[in-house]
Amino acid sequence: MFYLNVFNLGVFLMYNNLNSTPIIVSYLVYLLISVNLTIWVARTLHKRGAIFLIDAFHGNTELAASVNHLLVVGFYLINIGFVSLALKTTAEITNSRAAIELVSDKIGWVMLTLGGMHFFNLYIFSRIRRRNLPPPPFVRSGPDTGFRPPAAPPVTPDARIQPPLKINVTP
Repeated sequence: MFYLNVFNLGVFLMYNNLNSTPIIVSYLVYLLISVNLTIWVARTLHKRGAIFLIDAFHGNTELAASVNHLLVVGFYLINIGFVSLALKTTAEITNSRAAIELVSDKIGWVMLTLGGMHFFNLYIFSRIRRRNLPPPPFVRSGPDTGFRPPAAPPVTPDARIQPPLKINVTP
């Protein structure tokens, strides 16, 4: 039987299986850190990314706010789903060193996933922004436009590359 009440968790572990305590503690630490890290990153991206989205959508603040909210929801779903799937382990946790290594490994994967998603989102929105920018002005060159590219500066005879001097050293 699983208790949702955290205060009863210790009583449950004490009476059922004392050998599973390190893995349960590792799971709880992993979940606590991972979920809080996901929430912090999502809030930071939501707050700081709003300006980028407004620019990407050419000042349309309503569309930018809507897309920003949808991104945060998707971010939560994907990352908390990943955290949940990565929770399972077959490792035997017999001491605190093994528990710390397990939690560290799992947190590292969560952080890499968060970073990868962040850079993927930046890539997508930079492409959206680039696609929505007006094209650069076209400059025609040729005899009918009056535009002539600048001529190369004249080269003085002294500025030319001289072949290396051959020095014969004979004893």
